[in-house]
Amino acid sequence: MHGFHEVFIQILLLLAVSVSVIAIAKLLKEPDSIALVLVGLVLGMTELPLIEEAERYITQSEVFQATIISLFLPILLGDATLKLPFHELFQRKKTVLGLAFVGTFISALAIGSAAYFLLGLPLAVAFTFAALMSATDPISVLSIFKSLGVPKKMTTVMEGESLFNDGIAVVLFTIASVYLLSYIEMGWAGLGSGLLLFLKFALGGALIGLVLGYIFSQIIRIFDDYPLEIAFSALLFFGSYFIAEHFHTSGVIAVVVGGFMFGDYGAKIGMSEETKTNINSFWDTITLLANALIFLMVGLEIRNIDLAGNWGYIVSAIAIVLVGRTLAVYIGTGWVKELTSKERILINWGGLKGSLSVALALSLPMDFSGRDQVLLLTFSVVLFSLIVQGLTLKPLIKKLNLSEPQK
Repeated sequence: MHGFHEVFIQILLLLAVSVSVIAIAKLLKEPDSIALVLVGLVLGMTELPLIEEAERYITQSEVFQATIISLFLPILLGDATLKLPFHELFQRKKTVLGLAFVGTFISALAIGSAAYFLLGLPLAVAFTFAALMSATDPISVLSIFKSLGVPKKMTTVMEGESLFNDGIAVVLFTIASVYLLSYIEMGWAGLGSGLLLFLKFALGGALIGLVLGYIFSQIIRIFDDYPLEIAFSALLFFGSYFIAEHFHTSGVIAVVVGGFMFGDYGAKIGMSEETKTNINSFWDTITLLANALIFLMVGLEIRNIDLAGNWGYIVSAIAIVLVGRTLAVYIGTGWVKELTSKERILINWGGLKGSLSVALALSLPMDFSGRDQVLLLTFSVVLFSLIVQGLTLKPLIKKLNLSEPQK
């Protein structure tokens, strides 16, 4: 018990560091997720006795890493569904569906094949890495978009793509890391089994989310009490995630569908303006803390990664992921008329990798063959993505002239 008490104090210290970094980043009007990663890098490369144990616990404890995936994922996804009105998403459905469905599959196939043939990774490892790299993380992108006044259309597309492709990427990740090799041995029958499993994961998760979202929307009609309604929203996000996982379907898709149902239909029939304001404020705060720890963790992981002898390997992986993203954007939205060529360039470069890829990579079991390779490549690509792509987004938006004058 004493040991846990020590660790808890140290995690609080790291949280204090994270929140201070966010505060400074906001004063400087810079994306806080990128600032957190940079500070994490510095902390990971220096040894400060005060937080040394907390760093070790965060980067090496299986318990903490399991908590990351099961605690933070429902929070981050649930919050995003509340923030994105369904009618706005529906207006952009062609672009969002093209990117999230067609684009994610193309990206996973292209990256997986290239990792197998060019990097020489074992098949299951190559496609596990590919699934991780097919999930986009709009957190830092959206804060940059907001500060520069990028049109609402672009923020809706980026956030909508991320919500749906997260769900698909998680299903592909599960199939690649657990079932892929046995399906390959089955030949063509294995392809059918894989497809059936995908549909079971996706449709089962969507159905559970839909039912729970509807039930909780009806429950909040009875009450006009925002602390209670916030508690119901937390029950919905965590409940849909864990119930879906229990039935071996996609918890991520369940949270996304349930959250949309609750945030759109539920808000119309059962939420007062006061509740809407408070529910958003509550999840804003919780998400801020969750992201603070995740992005700091990305930087801290540098201490466990042997970059020295792997530069060629890492640069090749980054190039493969960038090409995969480009194919996904241009093939996935090639048939969509509403996007200009400038907007496609921004969507392509703005497809940053982030917290979901990291959380999933850390959730791989310790006995997964190739876990170290997946971690090395995932963290390297996420660092490149957040630091290089993240810091060049502002100049790119200005160069493309896609920002609107601030009101």
